[in-house]
Amino acid sequence: MLKTLINNLPKTSTRTISVFKKLDINTFWDLINYLPFRYEDYSVRLTKSTLSQVGKLFGQDEKKVTVQGVVVNTKTMRTRRRGFTIQKVNLDAQGINVEIVWFNQPYILRVFSKGKVVSVAGKVELNGRKVVLHPEEYEILTGGFENIHTGRLVPVYSETKGLSSRTIREKIYWVLKNYSVEIEEFLPQEIISYNKLLPERKAYLNIHFPETRELAKKSRERLAFDEIFVLQLSSYLVRKKWEKQRVKNTFIVNKETRGKLNEFVKTLPFKLTNDQVKAVEDILSDFEKKNPMNRFLQGDVGSGKTVVATIAMVFSYINKYQSVLMAPTEILATQHYETIKRFLEGTKIKIGIYTKTYKTVKEGEIGDLDIIVGTHALLNEKISFQRVGLVVIDEQHRFGVVQRSKLKEKSSLPHLLTMTATPIPRTVALTLYGELDISVIKEMPKGRVPVKTYLVPANKRQDAYKWIEERVKKHKEQVFVVCPLIEESDNKLMKSVRAVKQEYDKLRKEVFPRLRIGILHGKMRSKEKTEIMDKFKNREIDILVSTSVIEVGIDISNATIMMIETAERYGLAQLHQLRGRVGRGGKQSYCLLFTENPTETALKRLKFFEQTSDGMKLAEFDLKLRGPGLIYGTQQHGFVNLKAASLTDWQVISKSQGAVNYFVSKNKKIEGELKRRIDENNVELIGRD
Repeated sequence: MLKTLINNLPKTSTRTISVFKKLDINTFWDLINYLPFRYEDYSVRLTKSTLSQVGKLFGQDEKKVTVQGVVVNTKTMRTRRRGFTIQKVNLDAQGINVEIVWFNQPYILRVFSKGKVVSVAGKVELNGRKVVLHPEEYEILTGGFENIHTGRLVPVYSETKGLSSRTIREKIYWVLKNYSVEIEEFLPQEIISYNKLLPERKAYLNIHFPETRELAKKSRERLAFDEIFVLQLSSYLVRKKWEKQRVKNTFIVNKETRGKLNEFVKTLPFKLTNDQVKAVEDILSDFEKKNPMNRFLQGDVGSGKTVVATIAMVFSYINKYQSVLMAPTEILATQHYETIKRFLEGTKIKIGIYTKTYKTVKEGEIGDLDIIVGTHALLNEKISFQRVGLVVIDEQHRFGVVQRSKLKEKSSLPHLLTMTATPIPRTVALTLYGELDISVIKEMPKGRVPVKTYLVPANKRQDAYKWIEERVKKHKEQVFVVCPLIEESDNKLMKSVRAVKQEYDKLRKEVFPRLRIGILHGKMRSKEKTEIMDKFKNREIDILVSTSVIEVGIDISNATIMMIETAERYGLAQLHQLRGRVGRGGKQSYCLLFTENPTETALKRLKFFEQTSDGMKLAEFDLKLRGPGLIYGTQQHGFVNLKAASLTDWQVISKSQGAVNYFVSKNKKIEGELKRRIDENNVELIGRD
């Protein structure tokens, strides 16, 4: 049974099981959906006929072979270098003597004992008449043996501490060998035939253990088609269900209510942009309908989404209903509360905030408010809403479906407005959120000064520090310094990545001893975070060293410099969010990017970011270059949960959309494996019941 828990894998330690679970692999089905990201080609076997072509076949570094033979002898050699040993194994590979060399791996001689038949893959070289193999993978040949690690295209998986690609490969092979017969076909045959798709079972077998690269490619195409099809069909079903629902607290949109709303808009200290006016009209048009609004408001950093949401909530008040605005973090909720409160000055509208540590009202008093801003604390069972007409959810992808559902249940089918500042290309938005009506604010408010962005070379770091200190002392400006990690990592690959705690100590003691330095990160308690942000806002802190926890919703008008360490580790959309934390007060602001050993691709991305201020262009550029899994950064990992599909593959998206249109036009039944996948997928989608 593919739904069998991962704990039932044979010959698997509890530690390995634990690491699998950390990767969210809980069942055999989850395991076979952990897909390889590339393949090593060990399919060429070293024989007497191929040996004569070594120079021609294997002259390039990437050419590798598999050697199969009997272990003739083994030995360990000590070297002059202390603590350094060499292990040598000699094989008789059908009359070819092959020497295999390992370094500092004494255990290997227990595995390769004399007389064993083995298969070893790696780079081969000719040293005179001697054939030397530098091993990368091996396996012991026994009765009924099938190659997993050598002699074929070998899958390579993303590894994590305590779990190697080799182990993952072995466990997936075991599951497929014993349970692949249970992989069900869930698409109608006419869709499979028309789109020339591989059968489902064949696709799973060949994405993990492909016979050819072409089969691996076609297997990924089939599984990508599955993902996008299920996603788009789920969106269609949710939209249809939503359209059948009826608002319980109906809004009146007429000359009188519009007139009252216009009076409020005139009190705002600025004129709305054309995009803001269009978004407001979209919302008012939704309010006129009998079914609940389900609108997605997307706007670049600083484009004025909060103003649009406030206008919508004021219209709810005009209709004598309450509005709830829910944010994923206390910092963001507090920011919204203070911003909206300023907009409402001079009105009779009562607004309050309710978070875990910051409350302006008690639980029993929430019903008396016209607008309540809060976090998931609003989902407290003791809190009830009787007259909610509108729910606004900010940065909705950071909320779990259960949280969103609870809020809607408490609110008796209100209108729903979700917002995000994350730039999402339209094709991606339509693919991911087909059940939502989408409004986009592109136009920036007048007077917004573009942030100047610079990719700073390593030899200019000290100059940058001097310049920052001068700006703080002379102009009384404030600075953000952002690092990817909270603490230094033990992982060798992460050694060069800057960490908040170490950077804070360094800046405080060595670089800026005369300035006031603060620290902020996700592991701090809510009360500590609030206190730090209050100090920064009140100018009691000159430089705030932080993780990307400040990525969304922080509005400090006096902060003019954003310094981002190890910038290559962020997606361009996330860098854009961080850059948007400065330049909010009308002063010329700056974003300084620092890197640690960047690749050529990373430099290309950062150079593009340096020259581009349009969030949508940045997202589209990164989508083409990096794919959806890396665009939005680690903080927004759940934003796009696709395993095989790529949101840059418009051909697959278009094909699957056509398949969905055919499926619904023929009134095909949703049952069996398709129903299971739809139900499973609904856990990931936005605005679901």
